[in-house]
Amino acid sequence: MTDALQYDPSAPVLVTGGYGTVGAEIARLIAPASPVLLTGRSPERGRALAQETGGEVRAWDLGSPQPFRAAVRAVVNAVNDPDDRVLRAAVRGGVPYVDITRWTARVQRAVTVATLLRPTAPVLLSSAWMGGVSSLVAASLAAPLGGAERVEIAVRWDMADRSGADSVEFMDRLGLDFEVVDDGRRRLAAPLTDARTVPIGGAPVRVARIDTPEQFTLPLTLGTATAVTRIGFSSAAATRALLALRGTGFFRWGGGERWAPARRALLHSPGDGGTARVRVDVSHGGRTRTATVTDPRGQGHLTAVGAFLGLRRVLGDDGHPAPDGVVFPEQHPDPLRVGALLEAHGVRVEPGSGSCDGAAA
Repeated sequence: MTDALQYDPSAPVLVTGGYGTVGAEIARLIAPASPVLLTGRSPERGRALAQETGGEVRAWDLGSPQPFRAAVRAVVNAVNDPDDRVLRAAVRGGVPYVDITRWTARVQRAVTVATLLRPTAPVLLSSAWMGGVSSLVAASLAAPLGGAERVEIAVRWDMADRSGADSVEFMDRLGLDFEVVDDGRRRLAAPLTDARTVPIGGAPVRVARIDTPEQFTLPLTLGTATAVTRIGFSSAAATRALLALRGTGFFRWGGGERWAPARRALLHSPGDGGTARVRVDVSHGGRTRTATVTDPRGQGHLTAVGAFLGLRRVLGDDGHPAPDGVVFPEQHPDPLRVGALLEAHGVRVEPGSGSCDGAAA
């Protein structure tokens, strides 16, 4: 017996990982307009949130062979799905699906899995930074330019912010080279290289490359010849430490499970709350447009907003028909509305200027 989801337009929206840091934010955004079904390994942890949102909580442990069955209106996957159980169940059941949890290799696999299953409902793979917000903003900047030859995304990670353990899973990828597109050519890039200082929200932040899905999807969807995502931290000392560790080769020889707690502990120190900031630069035809995205409610909330906008899209609740098949966030039907959609949830999108120092590490 296998997992089985059945589409029912009057049923709740299923949020897998629904009472984690990001999942809880997603549930709160959905609950005013739709009932929610929250799942995870330990449903007792989600009972208070289910009561708050008027929803239901059930156990679905993706590491257990115990099958899960439910009638749902849509699925927002906010938990790692290493064996594609949630994806397969949603596609087979004709259920609209949004995923915000996959790194690049797993996005590539999800495209293949979903396509082979021939989806009859939308499959939105929205794992670009912050639930697809980075890609949405890139598309909004590209629209007036007529394209996006070059996209550079710079993330400021606030170490005082609330975060779940999975939120720093990118630390496990820092020992692995990844494919990028630079000037139209594909090559392998090493994590935490190509460092430079970028003004983000009025403050200089040292940032370096990491592997994120938008660097894979933007060249396919927007025809981007160069796509770069870099990350830096609110603590300059933490950024220097990570760059120094990269220089020692730690992320390569310390890349196994044995060292996973040590890697994640470098950044996973959940605080009481912080501010999410992302800068996006798009160039095309000799012109450049820049925007800084700021969410004072933090990184988890910004990711949830991206997921919620994705949910509205696959349900056709945003004033446009739901898309067909597999899509990515930057393929938005009305990119010029992206700023207003984000600002409706308290997220500021401010046009700006400023340049990188261009100094590579």
